[in-house]
Amino acid sequence: MPPIRKLATWRETVFGELGHTAPRPIIRAVAMAVIANPYAGQPGVEDLTPLWEAGAALGDRLMPELAALLGGPAVSYGKAAIVGVMGEVEHGGAVVHPRLGKPMRAAIGGGAAPVPSAVKVAPPGTAIDIPLGHKDDAWSFAHFDTITVMMADGPRPDEILVAMALADGGRPWNRCGGAPAR
Repeated sequence: MPPIRKLATWRETVFGELGHTAPRPIIRAVAMAVIANPYAGQPGVEDLTPLWEAGAALGDRLMPELAALLGGPAVSYGKAAIVGVMGEVEHGGAVVHPRLGKPMRAAIGGGAAPVPSAVKVAPPGTAIDIPLGHKDDAWSFAHFDTITVMMADGPRPDEILVAMALADGGRPWNRCGGAPAR
């Protein structure tokens, strides 16, 4: 596991949207880690397996706390990474795609749908939208959402910011069809 420079968590409560009160408050929580990128400045490295393992280790470390921070059962989830500018998008993909989903699902008691994700290369302080989707129904329109996060001092050029998000419901005022946001 590459060294962790920084961890951050936060929780928000959404009471409504554009003057429309949600049927109940929606809780959303995020955990972020900034780790060293062992491949920064080394373009084209073929074997990124250590970053796969880093994703699994971060999930094991952060997801129990994130699930507890949510305060109730998770309905939606998502993950994202921002790679510092000395790295490549594939470094972020290696952290979030092959192995991070398993500890995410384990911490919330399962999930049948893929964990939505986003990855990009950017300088410190860049925001990223973590896509959210229903953990069991990949086509639940009410649960297609995002949480925008950033860290002012990360990722530095030789780092990767990894983020995981959970929500206990969907958008507070869904009018796109499908099941209501529970």
